[in-house]
Amino acid sequence: MARAIGPVCPDLRVGARLGATLVAALLTLAAASLAPERAAAQGVNNPLHFMQRPPQPKPPPAPANGPMLVQATEIKYDYTNNAVSAVGNVQIYYNGATIEADEVTYDQKTKRLRAQGNVRLTESDGKITYGQVIDLTDDYRDGFVDSLRLETTDDTRFAAQRADRTQGNYTVLQNGVYTACEPCKDDPKKPPLWQVQAARIIHDQTEKMLYFEDARVEFFGTPLAWVPFMSAPDPTVKRKSGFLFPTVSDTTQYGFGVEIPYYWALAPNADITVSTMATTRQGELFQGEWRHRLMDGAYSIKAAGIFQQDPGYFAARDGVNSPTAASFRGAVQTAGQFGLGNNWVWGWTGILVTDSQFLNDYRRSQFTQSFDPFLTGVAAEGVSQVYLTGTGDRSYFDIRSIYFYGFSQLDVQSQLPVIHPVLDYSNVLAQQVAGGELSYKINLTSLNRQEASFDAISQTAVNNGSCVSNTADTAVLIRANCLLRGIPGDYSRFSAETDWRRTLVTYNGQEITPFFRLRGDFAALNIDNQPGVANYIAPGQSDLARVMPTAGVEYRYPLVDVEPWGTQTIEPIAQLIVRPNETQIGKFPNEDAQSLVFDDSDLFKIDKFSGWDRVEGGGRANVGFQYTAQINRAGSVNVLFGESYQLFGTNSFSAGVNDITNTGLNSGLDKTASDYVARVTYQPNSVYSFTARGRFDEQTFAVERFEAESRANFDRWTLQVLYGNYAPQPELGFLFRRQGVLGGASFKLTENWILLGSARYDLYASKIDQSRLGIGYTDDCFLFSVNWLTGYTYTAVSAPVKNNTFMVQMSLRTLGPDTLSPVGAAF
Repeated sequence: MARAIGPVCPDLRVGARLGATLVAALLTLAAASLAPERAAAQGVNNPLHFMQRPPQPKPPPAPANGPMLVQATEIKYDYTNNAVSAVGNVQIYYNGATIEADEVTYDQKTKRLRAQGNVRLTESDGKITYGQVIDLTDDYRDGFVDSLRLETTDDTRFAAQRADRTQGNYTVLQNGVYTACEPCKDDPKKPPLWQVQAARIIHDQTEKMLYFEDARVEFFGTPLAWVPFMSAPDPTVKRKSGFLFPTVSDTTQYGFGVEIPYYWALAPNADITVSTMATTRQGELFQGEWRHRLMDGAYSIKAAGIFQQDPGYFAARDGVNSPTAASFRGAVQTAGQFGLGNNWVWGWTGILVTDSQFLNDYRRSQFTQSFDPFLTGVAAEGVSQVYLTGTGDRSYFDIRSIYFYGFSQLDVQSQLPVIHPVLDYSNVLAQQVAGGELSYKINLTSLNRQEASFDAISQTAVNNGSCVSNTADTAVLIRANCLLRGIPGDYSRFSAETDWRRTLVTYNGQEITPFFRLRGDFAALNIDNQPGVANYIAPGQSDLARVMPTAGVEYRYPLVDVEPWGTQTIEPIAQLIVRPNETQIGKFPNEDAQSLVFDDSDLFKIDKFSGWDRVEGGGRANVGFQYTAQINRAGSVNVLFGESYQLFGTNSFSAGVNDITNTGLNSGLDKTASDYVARVTYQPNSVYSFTARGRFDEQTFAVERFEAESRANFDRWTLQVLYGNYAPQPELGFLFRRQGVLGGASFKLTENWILLGSARYDLYASKIDQSRLGIGYTDDCFLFSVNWLTGYTYTAVSAPVKNNTFMVQMSLRTLGPDTLSPVGAAF
């Protein structure tokens, strides 16, 4: 029966409340006695017989002084011994907590609550404690639990033959076991993937630390490591000082390496991580990172360095005078970002290295993770910058100063530009103007370069090194041999553009979009008269200006056909653009518009140049069609095909011969009728997708560019294959056809094991120039991976040098590092 317990039995009410709260304290303490993040426990004879349970929503907070309900087969009053007992299927509810047992007794003399027989305590926050006997005092300080088992809301578990709580602060688990792994679904009695068994597990609630004595780390019930003593933060601690899991690697450059990090939580908003990587070939590499979070942002500083034991390896690879052959090599990086109100942020990134190859040679990918998000190597360059960025509902502002550092040995630092600032601002007016949308944008770019940068575009120039930076022979620094990629001196340009467009739809679905655009560019130059520069652009100081008005109209007519097998849409597209000729070609330096790829993505762009330094001029028509089919139970097909025509005036792309970088030549747009561009995409379902795109010669239909990509994600497979075939573009420096295949695959061997691999095959060189093979295991409590990577270091003094890297990573949940908030486990 169930009844409310009021004044009739005040002692049992107090006892049950003490039980619920005290065991809750024991629960918290036990949960706190776990490890840095989360962990698990069990032995070969697994004492953690926890059943799987789905995640439960957090219950609402229970009232602080609600009534107590007791349900039991019978309630006994022992007036002689001043005790009261609930016997038989006891259930006590109080303030959101529940205690279940075969019998619960409260002794008024000793002021102890004793629950025995299949005891289960469920706290209002979801934590569950199991035991055969729970005995607690009413001051919450002392007590014990026989055959303790604990399951916390963050899925950490432990068990012990006996748990004792003393002095209101210490809990000692005798023959304890701890794990952060879920029990086996098919057989909960089986040992978990990993667990820590210890003769004693001591939890210090004040320090929030767990101490393991005579501990064994077991995998699948088999001991693999013995530690006389180790400590870890309890699960309530998100940041705690201590050693993190080591990383093992093996590379061609430094041999076998073991890196052991130590995490030091200095304050709630500041920490330091230091590590030492011992290598068999080059000695010890030291690294440290400082992180600090403030009210409106955060910043970090990283540093790494090594005194190389065998610099001769790098001297043989790169040359005796190479900075890679120096005794000391290292790097420093910093980054930070802070908010300025709701719409503005400012920040910086910065990197200094002793040489361009240090980060790659010593696998310091964490120094470039903002540039290389996949952390598979080192990005093409480091970026040091200071920036201010703001966003509005329909506007964007960004200004930054940038210093680039090249990570390739072929980079000449003095040839890389220093960006004083680059500013971009764009805005779309909320109100319509003449029934259409009016927008505008501006760009300010100011840069400086110490030394002219030339690129060879003929085989003779490549063989003779005619375009290298230190040549003084102006007779060979000519357009037939070299491109002037970057001017020496100062260059500043301000550009502004306004755009208006309005789409009109006729009664039968035709879309007519008139548009107008006006752009102006103003530049100030001070070009150094270095050898060969005058063969491309006038040296000295000058001021330039140009204006480009544009008017045009775009026409689309989607024709929809509905059939029993599906729906198809044919959409003819035509675009007519009228504007004067481009002016000042070759007088404006070309710094940001050197990349021009004509394909399906820019067929209908009004200006096909990639940056501000060039602006397309002359009359042009862009025509094509788009076909889309939605096929019942067979997916969708999309096809785009088109061509561009120069109607009148000077073709800006054929006039690229006047551009110092030949931009526009060999692009397919440098003739009256352009090459054809096409794209075909087929997606039969959510599993597969196929895309092919290409550019084909207008007269012979020969392949100028072709890319085919296929992706699949089915069952346990994820596949991707990309094939590229690009014709020579000698006037741009590509003397030979480029052709290659990039493939990648991953296969889930089981629910937890994954095998992955990728490779890039250069069909022209007939070799694999990059590859990766890895296998990994991951579940809710354990992560392990082994990776083997190959690549090449390109040097100026020898053939490319092949590098092999072997890496092993392992992490135990709650006993290993967390990317966002590291926690240490001390051994």
